Amino acid sequence: MSNEALVTRLREHLGKAAVLTDSDVTDAYSRDMMPLASAGKPLAVVLPSDVEGVQAVVKACAEFGVPIVPRGAGSGLSGAANAIDGCVMLVLTKLDQVVEIDAANRLAVVQPGVVNLDFRNAVEKHGLFYPPDPSSYDWCTIGGNLSTNAGGLCCVKYGVTTDSVLGLEVVLADGSVLKTGRRTVKGVAGYDLARLFVGSEGTLGVITQATVALKPLPQLPSTFVAGFSSTEAAGEAVARVVREGLVPSLLEIMDATSIKAAETYLKTDVGAGTDCKALLLAQSDSGGEVARRELAALEQICVDCGADLAYATDDLEEGKMLLQVRRVVLTALELYGVWLTDDVCVPRTRIAELIAGCERISEEVGLRIAVVGHAGDGNMHPTIVYAPDSEDEFARAQKAFDAILDVSLSLGGTVTGEHGIGRIKREWLAKEIGEVGLKVHRQIKQALDPGNLFNPGSMFSL
Repeated sequence: MSNEALVTRLREHLGKAAVLTDSDVTDAYSRDMMPLASAGKPLAVVLPSDVEGVQAVVKACAEFGVPIVPRGAGSGLSGAANAIDGCVMLVLTKLDQVVEIDAANRLAVVQPGVVNLDFRNAVEKHGLFYPPDPSSYDWCTIGGNLSTNAGGLCCVKYGVTTDSVLGLEVVLADGSVLKTGRRTVKGVAGYDLARLFVGSEGTLGVITQATVALKPLPQLPSTFVAGFSSTEAAGEAVARVVREGLVPSLLEIMDATSIKAAETYLKTDVGAGTDCKALLLAQSDSGGEVARRELAALEQICVDCGADLAYATDDLEEGKMLLQVRRVVLTALELYGVWLTDDVCVPRTRIAELIAGCERISEEVGLRIAVVGHAGDGNMHPTIVYAPDSEDEFARAQKAFDAILDVSLSLGGTVTGEHGIGRIKREWLAKEIGEVGLKVHRQIKQALDPGNLFNPGSMFSL
């Protein structure tokens, strides 16, 4: 059967406007934000607006033997939503409804095309809070967050996406609809299939709806900043925070390179001094006296570990200004070139060793590497800067990217904390989980997608 016949079938089901084949248009949907990942030429881009449309696409592609790559907003950083030649790009941004907000039971039902920030704003009107907050929260979609098990700055207290998921609706490879999970606080009926699909990068099915748990809206945050003349001292402070059981709503770390870039970009000085090698930023959303006690304990730990700067504030605008130093790092690095950001996670006691390893790699490849990350859970984002018009620097950036993954594994860490494996870390997944782990992955894939039509080549190969 011909490709033209498949396109005709898709248009019959979805309408002509929802099936795009002009290469000038489809190319815009063919890749995410990761420059290392290859991308092919899709046969078509389809934009269904309901679950029945998704089912129709899946059934048609199964009949014609054409692979499907599910896609959200394209904010990913692993190539997991990149096209392969001749595939159908299944774009879910039109499934954009917040179906239900059940304030009494603190849960919501949401479609995958809803933007993270829009969802957070919607539940906030009910005095509720959806915790996962990836850096791209103002444009990434819930479906992409689910597919990559996205995290964010507040993971230290509230966890990653899967920690908020109660249940899912998923279109399977034969076009049937699986409803898994629950609406109750507890439930152990059968395998936890919802968690299997979260983080599966569209390789097992197409998520068309999620039931998620919500939290009470937290108090306005109080903010704390500490500057250190050595990364080792900052690392020890983080380790002590963990040992003493403090759980701030946010605990971030920045190395000297990222601090300087942010200060240059913002034309400001956070007061850490020119000798500052590491900056810790923390927030408490417990409110009132509880927040003050939490930040006072943080301050004492940092001072005991040799902080040259330790400052807390209840002022909301001042806190936003301090946190802006962390949030603008990637934009600030564009002052020096284009960036390639890595995503690794190490034991929290070994953060300083990772930063030291990145400094060594920076010297070896002759490129700027800035390290920022979620110190509270050990998830670091070393970011390599290179000249956009230099093939040599791009090659060195690739070398640095892999070297950072190697250091992470050597420190007892993982090659991805929240961005996913995608198409750029498949060999590293194999190194991390081993042959038995890969075998189990392949068996699960074979059971749920025997035709290997869902996002083939992402995460691993059959």
